[in-house]
Amino acid sequence: MVVLGGVTRLTRSGLSMTDWKFAGGLPPITREEWEVEFAKYQASPEYRRINKGMSLEQFKFIYWMEYAHRMWGRALGLVFAGPFAYFIAKGYITRPLGLRLSALMAMGAGQGFVGWWMVKSGLEEPETEYAQPRVSPYRLAAHLTSAFVIYSGLFWTALSVAMPEPPSAVNKLMLDASRRIRALALPVAGLVGLTAVSGAFVAGNDAGHAYNTFPKMGDTWIPEGIFEMSPFIRNFFENTATVQMDHRILAVTTLTSIGGLWLAARHLPLNPAVKIILDATLGMAVLQVSLGVSTLLMYVPVSLGSAHQAGALTLFTVVLTLLHALRRPSPAGLRALNNSINVAGSKQLL
Repeated sequence: MVVLGGVTRLTRSGLSMTDWKFAGGLPPITREEWEVEFAKYQASPEYRRINKGMSLEQFKFIYWMEYAHRMWGRALGLVFAGPFAYFIAKGYITRPLGLRLSALMAMGAGQGFVGWWMVKSGLEEPETEYAQPRVSPYRLAAHLTSAFVIYSGLFWTALSVAMPEPPSAVNKLMLDASRRIRALALPVAGLVGLTAVSGAFVAGNDAGHAYNTFPKMGDTWIPEGIFEMSPFIRNFFENTATVQMDHRILAVTTLTSIGGLWLAARHLPLNPAVKIILDATLGMAVLQVSLGVSTLLMYVPVSLGSAHQAGALTLFTVVLTLLHALRRPSPAGLRALNNSINVAGSKQLL
């Protein structure tokens, strides 16, 4: 769903559907129905300023992209709600888990409203005569962030059901090593999330189409005009040069931090599963930065741009898996570990 949203944005299809219906949702079928939808789009700022002269066949492509994104979201809701209601009725789900899943389902439903709130900003007339219509970068970032939050909740819940206790809960040395690495992994995870959100501002400002060089931005390390907007804070969210520079700095900082985390964990007595996840985290971080640089140098082709967004979600997934593997054991898990230590000590005395 997140990747499909990225493809919809990269193909500039997101503003093709100019209204939002909570119920229904059948696509246009006859030519007359297509003409009605096309007429709505022709009245939008995007058509008048960017796509004037677009044919009906060209419109159908961007319409189907946005339609698929919206319907996929609804389908996910049904796929989630149906089994969830069945498991609740059968008593297969505990109360705490049921409450958590209910909250996540409500957030998923709310994501549709956030998406329309974002699209609506792109249907408004731009403030200046020559400005291109685009969705608000703030709303785009909110839409992406909420998607990541929902995904995080679902993925963490699934991991907790599949693995109730962390792999380190079998050995005190492993538990101590996990505690040390967890303290380093938490800020690294924050950097991964922040870098992904900064990428939303790059997309929202079309900043990937500027300064298509690396490592320098054009002919300089720091481009001119990075603080020309007023008030000052706007530069970090609306200034093309500043937004792209921020994303570069965060990406390199994140990669360096993950490399440092990997080095710090190399000689610690961590569970082998945790070490595999750490290797995967470093490998995915290198791949993601490589994808980002390639996307920039090639002027953001849809294929690479989509892969870069998918890479962000994949890296985020691996980091979540790492945090889950490093988490504190439950009180019951700690008691079981202490009991096993006591039993082992008693056997040694005998």
